[in-house]
Amino acid sequence: MIIRSKAPLRLGLAGGGTDVSPFSDMFGGAVLNATISLYAYADIVPKNDGMIKFCLKDKGEEYVCKSEKTLAINGEIDLLKAIYNRVLQDFNFSPLSFELHTYVDAPAGSGLGTSSTLVVAVLGAFVQWLGLPLAEYDIANLAYSIEREDLQLAGGKQDQYAATFGGFNFMEFGAEGKVIVNPLRIRSNILNELSRSIVLFYTDTSRDSAKIIEQQQQNVKDNNNKSIEAMQRLKEQAVMMKEALLKNSLNDMGKILNLGWEYKKRMAKGISTQLFEDVYQAALEAGALGGKISGAGGGGYIFFYCPDETRYNVIKALQCFGGSVRRFEFTKHGLVTWQF
Repeated sequence: MIIRSKAPLRLGLAGGGTDVSPFSDMFGGAVLNATISLYAYADIVPKNDGMIKFCLKDKGEEYVCKSEKTLAINGEIDLLKAIYNRVLQDFNFSPLSFELHTYVDAPAGSGLGTSSTLVVAVLGAFVQWLGLPLAEYDIANLAYSIEREDLQLAGGKQDQYAATFGGFNFMEFGAEGKVIVNPLRIRSNILNELSRSIVLFYTDTSRDSAKIIEQQQQNVKDNNNKSIEAMQRLKEQAVMMKEALLKNSLNDMGKILNLGWEYKKRMAKGISTQLFEDVYQAALEAGALGGKISGAGGGGYIFFYCPDETRYNVIKALQCFGGSVRRFEFTKHGLVTWQF
């Protein structure tokens, strides 16, 4: 028997950063995101030899250890070990023996929510294998708790919920961890046109998102008016983007992206770089209406809304920066698990 799962990565269309505490606790956050046809995968092969083997196929890494009730968090594949620890702790299982194989379609630090999506995929595989009584909100909340509380990794709340629920979602974040996921029903022709109109460009760089997010959090704690005001505007941008999408005003979405570009950069230092500035300007000159750094910024992916036939001019303009354009489609489904 093999237990398999996959969860989609996401594009944050608007409001990113407002899902991060303490801003979301103090002022409330709002994010519009959508999942795409790039995935995190997890496969569990049950064993009975008293051992655990973790295989990170995309990174070419392996880690083998004796099966115990709690695995040491020591800097070696901590994300996967922390998931195992919580499953056994929360549901009172005896030590389990298995192989866990993982793969992610985008590199870590690329801004598509890879780490959180991987946590959701691995949790989903455990839910399928062990019959855990977890619904969608439960899985997303547990994934968040493992990353942000158990491992103390800086970040927001949107990625875990996007990966679990899938599709286009307008998410609201409040005090005491409150999250409301509002699924948006988007017609297929709009989804097809929007995916065709967006150019997703990988800059072939990565970043440590934690440092940027920690600075963003500190700005809120220090009552940095410039940073807080930028986050308030980004929250408003999420509402504007939702309305434009539901009204099928796709060109307005491009203009709203351009508006959010300046606010995003005001949240913390290091969000943009000279490379991003040059790439952004080249895309606008080639016909894009607006764009956005994906994730916390500093490296990874950036995407642009390109109306009519301008996507081809934009792609050509980006070729001089190296990197690569990644084709994708928007997806309607989140976490999926199965076994055979």
